[in-house]
Amino acid sequence: MSTLYLMLAAAGLWFFLEGAIYAIAPDFMRRMAARLAEMSSRDVAFAGLASAVFGALLVVFAVQGA
Repeated sequence: MSTLYLMLAAAGLWFFLEGAIYAIAPDFMRRMAARLAEMSSRDVAFAGLASAVFGALLVVFAVQGA
C-alpha cells in the first residue's frame, strides 16, 4: 500500500470516527464543547499540540510499517 493510500485511509477513518461520535452521542459532544469553551487558551493549545504530536507519531509508525 502506498503512503498516499495509507494517508487517505487514515483521514477517512478519522472522519468516520468523529462523525460516529457526533451521531451516537450528540449530548456528550455538546458537553465537551462547553468544557472546551471554559478552558484557557494555553490549555487548549497544549492539548492540541500533544494530540498533533501523538497523531504524527502514529502516522510515522504506520508508514514505516506499511
